Amino acid sequence: MPPVIRRIRTGDVELSTTIAGSGPPLLLLHGFPDSAEVWRYQLPALVDAGFTVIAPDLRGFGLSDAPAGRDAYRIERILADLQGLLRALGGDQPVGMVGHDWGAAIGWLLCARHPELVSRFAALSVGHPAAYRAAGLRQKLLAWYILAFQVEGLAERMIRADGFRFLRRVQPTAPDGRRWVADLSRPGRLTAALSWYRANFREFLSAPFADVRVPVLGIYGTADVALTERQMTASAAHVQAEWRYARMAGVGHWLQIERPDETNRLLLDWFMR
Repeated sequence: MPPVIRRIRTGDVELSTTIAGSGPPLLLLHGFPDSAEVWRYQLPALVDAGFTVIAPDLRGFGLSDAPAGRDAYRIERILADLQGLLRALGGDQPVGMVGHDWGAAIGWLLCARHPELVSRFAALSVGHPAAYRAAGLRQKLLAWYILAFQVEGLAERMIRADGFRFLRRVQPTAPDGRRWVADLSRPGRLTAALSWYRANFREFLSAPFADVRVPVLGIYGTADVALTERQMTASAAHVQAEWRYARMAGVGHWLQIERPDETNRLLLDWFMR
């Protein structure tokens, strides 16, 4: 089945969702400041291997709705979106799931709170929230931007300055950077994206996070500018099921774009077991 884009209502939002292929379902979850476009190199490889790929633009991003107010971006709302999305697509079996950046963080929590929905999980770049929080001083220093993002108005000005230079400095490709700028330049969209950080800061700072009982593959690039390797490798202690770790030397945060063939090989090996 060639890719189609459907708008699927889940509670108070409609999610623009790319669906392609036929076979066992794989749910792909992007992060900040992306959309389903970040999976452009994975989609054809996974479809060719016999999977149905489901890649939503999460609330506040891409072509999906972006409700006003930071409470609209609390973890509970986002997890409810994913549950509603899977129900709307008529799934009666657990799905494979791949998450990157915020999508990985959400994926860990979906595995922990609703393990019946997930058969296997691949976490790209971001480890289990408890491992991230306990990863030490270097991780805290790399996460300085999360504190800056809490200051409404100031953070928006910082990111928009000099043609969104803050984001363009970390873009995996120039076209990705242009896409980010176009998306976040729309009215209210930058604040919506930052609301993910603002609505959930206290929870990630102090809330307890349960272990997961779903098989997990963790993939980390050693040149990641925002994340230490420790927060990924320490995730093994929070997986009460099969755990596998793949280390991609010299690769940055957007490993699915920077080294797509290797990423695809790892994902296919994991999900075709």
